[in-house]
Amino acid sequence: MTGKLNLNLNLGAGVEPMLESGIDSAARPDVENVIILGSGPAGWAGAIYTARANLRPLLITGNEIGGQIATTTEVENYPGFPDGVTGPELSERMQAQAERFGATVELDFVTAVDVNGPPFTVETANGKRYRANALIITTGASPRKLGVPGEDRLIGRGVSYCATCDGFFFRNRQLVVVGGGDSSLQESLFLTKFASKVTIVHRRDQLRAGPALQRRADANPKIEYIWNTVVTNVSGENKVEAVTLKNVQTGEERQFPTDGVFVYIGHLPNNAPIAGKLAMDEHGYLITDKLMRTSVPGIFAAGEIQDSRFRQVATSTGQGVAAAMEVEKYLAEMEDHAYLQRQEPALDRATA
Repeated sequence: MTGKLNLNLNLGAGVEPMLESGIDSAARPDVENVIILGSGPAGWAGAIYTARANLRPLLITGNEIGGQIATTTEVENYPGFPDGVTGPELSERMQAQAERFGATVELDFVTAVDVNGPPFTVETANGKRYRANALIITTGASPRKLGVPGEDRLIGRGVSYCATCDGFFFRNRQLVVVGGGDSSLQESLFLTKFASKVTIVHRRDQLRAGPALQRRADANPKIEYIWNTVVTNVSGENKVEAVTLKNVQTGEERQFPTDGVFVYIGHLPNNAPIAGKLAMDEHGYLITDKLMRTSVPGIFAAGEIQDSRFRQVATSTGQGVAAAMEVEKYLAEMEDHAYLQRQEPALDRATA
């Protein structure tokens, strides 16, 4: 712990949280209680809970407000929405709830984080510099894309990176799954619950997935394979209609009709601002304990930046809640420690 503590707390005492939004940045303290990096479900959940705890959180959105969920056409597996909800609407509702309780939202992108603190320093693309006694990192992870023409244009209209999110919409349809690892087979098996046919396209002549998954996929009559092949184009007007397949050995290309393309060639954690500064696994995901604590006290993480397994709105939301609750405890302990430090000189003078 370095530097002088400058806490801006109003914890406990049964005080009701502020019901304001859009707090003037000029009224912000020199040192924030907590800054939340990212605006996906984990970030909004963290903002709601820290705001309810009167911590006046500052949330910096990142370059995509709402994260990946904001690009999802329909969300049907988030509790409380029996008729489903669009990804953008869910994100907007979370933001409105966070702002209602006093969270400040900055439309900006974090470019650097100094983890020597508290206070910790955060720098942004707009040239702003913030300090905070605690951070919650919820910058997420981005699916590794194919990088071919038509892919970005048809995201949410047949191109997907989440079978659990979108599989239901492809009942009795023919689908293409790109990839050869565990995720591609797991998601392919899930998609067979809805699709009439799932064709796995893989650039090699054998899969990288585990033997048990391969046996399950081989035994499923709805799953077929196209080997030594890559997707070079996704085509369609308002929805996916076909992909262009290229044989990597012969160079031959052909059109392959399909109703949807599910891509599973890996994820990239959005860790650039904190790379090399916090403990990460071999894939670049932050390592946290069950209390969402990173390797640096006072810095917490939630959502897909530290979760390479589940990748769901509901799990990310819960992790954001957990991180926020731990931040509240952490800051309260800091306040208690600072209070004792302030009292010690007074006691010394009184007994002198």
